[in-house]
Amino acid sequence: MFETSAPLLVRFLICFAIGSIPFAVVSMIGSGIDIRKVGSGNPGFNNVLRVSSRRAVVALVGDMGKGALAVWLVLYAWPAHLPQGAWAQGAWAGVAWAASHPVFPAHPVFPVGIALGWSYGLAAVLGHCFSPFLRFNGGKGIATSGGVMLVLYPVWAVIALAYFTAARIAGGKLKWREAGTVASLTTWALFVLLMLFFVGRLDAAWAAVMLSFLTWRHKKNLRNLFGSPPSIVLSPLPGSTEAQPGAWRAHSGTTDD
Repeated sequence: MFETSAPLLVRFLICFAIGSIPFAVVSMIGSGIDIRKVGSGNPGFNNVLRVSSRRAVVALVGDMGKGALAVWLVLYAWPAHLPQGAWAQGAWAGVAWAASHPVFPAHPVFPVGIALGWSYGLAAVLGHCFSPFLRFNGGKGIATSGGVMLVLYPVWAVIALAYFTAARIAGGKLKWREAGTVASLTTWALFVLLMLFFVGRLDAAWAAVMLSFLTWRHKKNLRNLFGSPPSIVLSPLPGSTEAQPGAWRAHSGTTDD
């Protein structure tokens, strides 16, 4: 049993390790700013954006890229190769066997490849949210989950991410409270519906699992969204040549995506 499940567990750990690279922190190298001590304190793209748009691009590409890379690596570049007979040796062995076949292979009982792809993706997102490099703290998983989405369902992901871009821009211009949270979670809700109506119920169920986890990670944002308007006290950001002149930080009780 261990011989058949070990390759799969190793790949889960690889996804977690890749996902744990804190690109929001990496992107601030050389700026003199610890992103965990400014803005919301969240090591994520939105908080970096408060300080530097250029560095925010690095954080966004890094976080999305690591989600995509982790899943692509273990599904395509280095899949687990186990004999079909592994099905008789337990559920883990059966899931591992599916790794050597097309991403979402049809199976008369259960299309286990769907579970495999999503499980790898969840491992990468968990690495981002509970990074050992940050004492098992981290971001909220939106960008990393977007990278996972792109590898597993590229066409539907493009549609969902186009919606996210439009919603995020609109929310910013219209001054929505928790605009990032609204755009992020409704994007995943849209993706669940796309899976349900155009792909399959099992795919939709896994997408709903991801949405549930991301919603839990945004619980503070949701409390701010549905609670009373927060008071705002302004204080200057730590010095940075890349921050806008006279940049200020709002202590409004809001948190990042």
